[in-house]
Amino acid sequence: MASQRASGLLLHVSSLPSAYGIGDLGPAAFRFADFLARTNQRLWQMLPVNPVGPGASPYSSPSTFAGNPLLISPKLLVDADLLGEDDLAPLLELPEDRVDYARLVPRKRNVLRAAFRRFQAGTSTADTAQFRHFQEAQSAWLDEYALYAALKDTHDGAPWTEWRAPLAHRDPGALDHARETHAEAIEMHMFWQFLFHRQWSALQSYCHAHDIRLFGDLPIYVAHDSADVWAHQDLFRLDENGEASVVAGVPPDYFSPEGQLWGTPIYRWSRMEDRGFRWWTERLRHTFERFDLVRLDHFRGFEQYWQVPAHHDTATEGEWKDGPGAAFFETMRDELGDLPIIAEDLGIITEAVEALRDTFAFPGMAVLQFAFEGNPANEFLPHNYRRNLVAYTGTHDNNTTVGWWRGELSDEGRDFARSYLDLPDGGGGQEIHRHAVRAVMASVADRAVIPLQDIIGLGSEGRMNTPGTTKDNWAWRFTPDQISDEDEETLKTLTYLYGRASSYE
Repeated sequence: MASQRASGLLLHVSSLPSAYGIGDLGPAAFRFADFLARTNQRLWQMLPVNPVGPGASPYSSPSTFAGNPLLISPKLLVDADLLGEDDLAPLLELPEDRVDYARLVPRKRNVLRAAFRRFQAGTSTADTAQFRHFQEAQSAWLDEYALYAALKDTHDGAPWTEWRAPLAHRDPGALDHARETHAEAIEMHMFWQFLFHRQWSALQSYCHAHDIRLFGDLPIYVAHDSADVWAHQDLFRLDENGEASVVAGVPPDYFSPEGQLWGTPIYRWSRMEDRGFRWWTERLRHTFERFDLVRLDHFRGFEQYWQVPAHHDTATEGEWKDGPGAAFFETMRDELGDLPIIAEDLGIITEAVEALRDTFAFPGMAVLQFAFEGNPANEFLPHNYRRNLVAYTGTHDNNTTVGWWRGELSDEGRDFARSYLDLPDGGGGQEIHRHAVRAVMASVADRAVIPLQDIIGLGSEGRMNTPGTTKDNWAWRFTPDQISDEDEETLKTLTYLYGRASSYE
């Protein structure tokens, strides 16, 4: 994407309105794209769209390549004669203001099974030839993922390390037998991926036609219980039983005083480099086909990463290890050309990490909520921003701006923020989100991205994730009535005033 002033909104697909228990790739996604277009937003940032893992986290997925079947639109399946209206009844009983994953997952999977059965029966408008073409084109990852997903179902969700040894350790004879035995289940999971791909491609084309670029998010690590690790065990630091010998995380920082223990296995970077980083090349190639711009989560891990012994309960006792560094990105650039990467450079950042980021001219990030410690030299204050940057009021890991103002700022920080943001005397809490949005939009940063929650002024009830916790995350959704005409007009005006739109109509 050209380096020019632009803005956009952060909203995950699951947070869209729908009558079916979770936001999806159906009509509401297109309506949100229309809202972005009307307000001259050119970026739609979302979280990873891969299948969710434990705790419904999109950052701990069973596949870095697959799409999340929960995001498939039932309405569009009805339009394609893959479902009848009666099939959707169980989904209509789910709440519309949050995602109740415990109730949603089994119901949505049953609905998707019904769609597959109708496809098998040949009574839908789904194109068999297109499905076969998709299978062939995506076979490099799809074959292993579908086999893994089918085996996961057969083992009642148990991690692959608890499967029979021949399957866990990928004995060729055992895998061939599994492919034959579970052929129908494998085909079903492939079909679900085809449906996701078809719906995603339609939304992507619609956004591009409206000058909206899709902005994705790629975690540096992959989940241990995933098709990726199971299929490529030699690329990860595992013991003879397939368990992680060391795991990833970060030491204590402003997100978490005890650090974050992610539990994900660590790469054998030297082995990956010996093989020309082929797995990573395909991972990024696939991601760049899906998104126009990609936030590379935990960028500092490519320079140095935090390694914790697998048996530890917290991330406090770990050590820094050297990552692949510039050689990795040089290879990616040689193989893939220009890299549309945003470096997630929050946390403990060293000069070496900044040098790696700047060598490849990757934009970094600035988060306004981290700015108000009373020091005018704070790098997160807008007057200290640089152009090659994506500026945020907050991210999915932050509280909303209203929630932050009400419950997380110290008295000193609130006084500093009140002066800096020119809030009304005697308060300002009712309008804090508007002042914060204006400060970010007015900044020199080439790109500004605002969580939708901060456009509509939600409190902590709109928080998406609290790092270091596993309950009540990833569930927030908005309802159409929460976006007022005033909110829309204010966003449109700020976008024009601060040079992030080419016209105002």
